[in-house]
Amino acid sequence: MPTTTPPRTEPKPLIVIVEDEAELAALVSMHLEKAGMHTQVCNRAAHAFKFLKKNFANLLLLDITLPDQSGFSLLEELKAADITIPVIFLTGNIEEVSKVKGLEMGGDDYVTKPFSYAELLARIRAVLRRTEDKTDLNVTKNVKISDEPFDFCGAKITPVRLEISFPDGAVQKLGRKELGILAYLNAHPGEVITRKALIHSVWGIHADVRSRSLDQYVVKVRELFSEHGLDLSKFRTVHGIGYIFDPQGVSQEGR
Repeated sequence: MPTTTPPRTEPKPLIVIVEDEAELAALVSMHLEKAGMHTQVCNRAAHAFKFLKKNFANLLLLDITLPDQSGFSLLEELKAADITIPVIFLTGNIEEVSKVKGLEMGGDDYVTKPFSYAELLARIRAVLRRTEDKTDLNVTKNVKISDEPFDFCGAKITPVRLEISFPDGAVQKLGRKELGILAYLNAHPGEVITRKALIHSVWGIHADVRSRSLDQYVVKVRELFSEHGLDLSKFRTVHGIGYIFDPQGVSQEGR
């Protein structure tokens, strides 16, 4: 008998609910689970921060008033730790000033209690769609295909075509991670960049990438430039720390 391939199922988004009212948190979780989503309930800001440092999530439902700190300060901590996640604020505060503050801090939406679960689901889905549309342009965490071309040590990098052009006329395809590494170095001239910072910037904060893997990508970049006679002495290894791109020759690091 012919075998049939089971239909492909889309992965369920993970929604982190940060709400100290246990009954409300449980109800929100139940409705979201029924709507085909996974949930993680955190009753304290510290719990949410700890969870998001170790796990990827698609969206954060964040109460503004929490026992240990405000939702605003939690969002600031997440940003400082380079943890990027869409946020919908949940609050009983209907004052316009709080709404404006939440949106100015980078919140994606704002829902005032009491709310209908149909409205909450609609808002969550809308934010998830917008987030997916934004990331469609991402080549790596730090580069979009819409980014402008830039020069690096005599070569021209064109993100929209994933290409690198050399003075000898050669044009080659550039790997996504190599592009991300070059773009990050180009954006931070004269700075010592740790391996961890470079990994987090190109692969993402939750990526399980070893320093050895990063070094292998860097070797590929060096070999590519060397094949076309370009000098990469301005891009140096800082032993035990990471790298530096020093186009102005102002640093002694890595020499």
